[in-house]
Amino acid sequence: MNLELENHGEISARIKGKKLRPVCGDYVIAEPIQNEPEWLITSICPRDNELTRPDSRGRKEVLAANLDCVVVMAAAEPKPDWFVVDRYLAAAEIMGAEGVVVFNKIDLDAPTEDAQPVLEEYAHAGYRVLQCSAETGANMEKLPDHLEGKTAIIVGQSGVGKSSVINYLILEADQRTGELSDSSGEGKHTTVNSVMWNLPNGGTVIDSPGVRDYAPVIDSAQDVDRGFREIFELGPQCRFANCKHLREPNCAVKEAVENGGISARRYESYKRLVSTSQKLANQFG
Repeated sequence: MNLELENHGEISARIKGKKLRPVCGDYVIAEPIQNEPEWLITSICPRDNELTRPDSRGRKEVLAANLDCVVVMAAAEPKPDWFVVDRYLAAAEIMGAEGVVVFNKIDLDAPTEDAQPVLEEYAHAGYRVLQCSAETGANMEKLPDHLEGKTAIIVGQSGVGKSSVINYLILEADQRTGELSDSSGEGKHTTVNSVMWNLPNGGTVIDSPGVRDYAPVIDSAQDVDRGFREIFELGPQCRFANCKHLREPNCAVKEAVENGGISARRYESYKRLVSTSQKLANQFG
């Protein structure tokens, strides 16, 4: 793997032992290997936060660390899976990072119109929402200024144009971009491993492989509400202090959903993530 030194030089490095698993965004302790061009990573410094998901065995897999911002991308094509967007935003909330929604390919008119009500839901919840086109450059100039001085990761479904956005942010990146699969309409994976790039105006951005599904690792299903800011903010108004906002009476969250104060789709997404977290806890806990 490549390692950036404090003086911004870049060298190739090996990892000491099999248990050490550094990820993009980590600060590490490393030392030169005598008579070899590579360095040796000997330890990982304590992390401020982690972007996680469960692996095939239900164990926590860390995707990136020490993030200030999680840029969640969707696009007019492939068809957006808004529940995936919600789960990335939930991960950002729980880890204490800023969540930003970027909707790409606005040059494709009809599908873009279908997305407007959902994008308005995110804006209503307080998220920064950017509608842009990496193809034409429309509104793209707003993103570099927002990421200045931050450590950010760009995530989302395969085919939404993450690598094209990276190309815009960092011209020398020259990330390989891909077309949608003709048979499925789903994106082809064009980024195999996460890669971190320095931004010209300061800060860094991580390009991550596209996904077809995603869920963060959450310690307890009771913590899911922290990932949905509009639900978490109303929680203290519920009748019961430990209200799960599912079947309890006098629930302020359910009342807000019924009155239109909270998006019914976002509330359904919350319930799905609670269910997913419970299943993971029961299966692998």
